[in-house]
Parts: sequence; structure tokens; C-alpha cells
Amino acid sequence: MRSLRFVVAAAGMAVATAFASPTDPKVGSEYVVLAQPVPVQAVGKKVEVIEFFMYHCPACNALEPTITGWAKRQGDNIQFRRVHMPATGPNDPEAHLHLTLEAMGLSEQMSARVFHAMHVQRVRLNREEVIFEWIAKQGIDTKKFKDYWNSFGVKTKLRRVPQVLNAYKVESVPTVIIDGRYVTSPAIVSQSGAVSPTAFTQVLDALVAKAKATKK
Repeated sequence: MRSLRFVVAAAGMAVATAFASPTDPKVGSEYVVLAQPVPVQAVGKKVEVIEFFMYHCPACNALEPTITGWAKRQGDNIQFRRVHMPATGPNDPEAHLHLTLEAMGLSEQMSARVFHAMHVQRVRLNREEVIFEWIAKQGIDTKKFKDYWNSFGVKTKLRRVPQVLNAYKVESVPTVIIDGRYVTSPAIVSQSGAVSPTAFTQVLDALVAKAKATKK
């Protein structure tokens, strides 16, 4: 499945072979480096961290509590945001849901609920009418949600997601980009296919510290 693999030798990435530990990650072992860094949106000395994900992805669901807790612990060190890969094309309903919640300032608050609905309650939030019905049950103003859903800003961002994926050379999820340069994922950190949450967050900690050390 696309959501459960990561092509380490993706075009546009500089890859080297090395052995390292999670607390001392090495390029080619625990992370790779984008050949062309992407400008960041982080303010001041904050380090930008982007998680590329999909709501229906089992690996993303498994990572959700770990990366959410990690981002909270990092606090003001980072500027954390998520980008939903549009699995079904430029009008992907799940990506549309995420961008709508983000525009309403509810994406982080609702993230765990969406994952729970899809992976535990088996609610298939992949159709507009199902999404609207589910939103109404979450205590969210449905009219306000629909207004954001149909807004120019949200639809413009939805159309631009494929360009964002291309800029970061993201081919699968979950993938995390630090400071527009460093690319890692549970699959990269553990080529055997299994990685502990602690090991992955240690890699993230080290890459944030690495990026922060270069900021003036």
C-alpha cells in the first residue's frame, strides 16, 4: 500500500549510507536530505515540522498519539502543521475535511476524533454527505463548516496540495519534514519495518536540535 511504504531513494533527495542511533541520526540511516530545501513558514527561531498523513492510513493512525504528544512537548521550539495527502485526487474528501477543520482552527482538536471515527467506529469519511452528517454529531455548526468547506481559500489550498507534495518529494505517509530539509518516517528509521515510538521521537528531537542550531 502506498500509505505503508517509503521510497528512500526518491528523486531529488541526497542519500548516504551510515549507521547511527536514534539520538544521533545519520543521513541515509534515520533520515534523508532534500536536494532542494523548501522555504519554511516558521517564525523566528521556531523550527517548522510538517507531518504528511492520511486519515484512513493505519500507520498514520498508529503514529497519531505519539506525534501529537511529541509536538506538545516541543512547545515553542517548533511550528507544527499537517498536510493531508489527497489519495483520490485533487478533490479528495479526506484532504478537504482536514483543510476545512484547519481553516476553522479545529484540526488539532479534531484530529484524534477523526482517526477514532475511521479506525475504531469504521465511519467511512470519504464522501461529502457522510462528512457533513458526522460533523453535525460532533457539536460543530454544520452551516459554518459548509461555508468553510466551500470557501475559495480552502478550495485553493486543496488544489495546491499536489504541488506541495511534489516540492517535498513525498510519495507516502506518514512522512515528517523538519525545517524544509530533513525527511524522516517510521519506515526510514527502522528499515526492518518496526520502530518504537521512543526511537522515532528521539530522531525527531535530534533533527529539530540540528535545525535549531543553524538558526541565527
